[in-house]
Amino acid sequence: MYLPTASPEFMILEAVWNIAKRELLVLKSYSSFDEFMEKISRYFRTKRLGLNMRNYLLRVV
Repeated sequence: MYLPTASPEFMILEAVWNIAKRELLVLKSYSSFDEFMEKISRYFRTKRLGLNMRNYLLRVV
């Protein structure tokens, strides 16, 4: 399937990263990179992102 370049609306990983970036990076300070990695790991292990997979699996390009 051909996906046009620079089309993040078709990439589920882009949507996930945008959600996480809003919640993890805005106005936050981490004392070390290890702490930052721990927060990211915990976030993705416990967060339900509520993405509608139909948007990505049944898209018309």
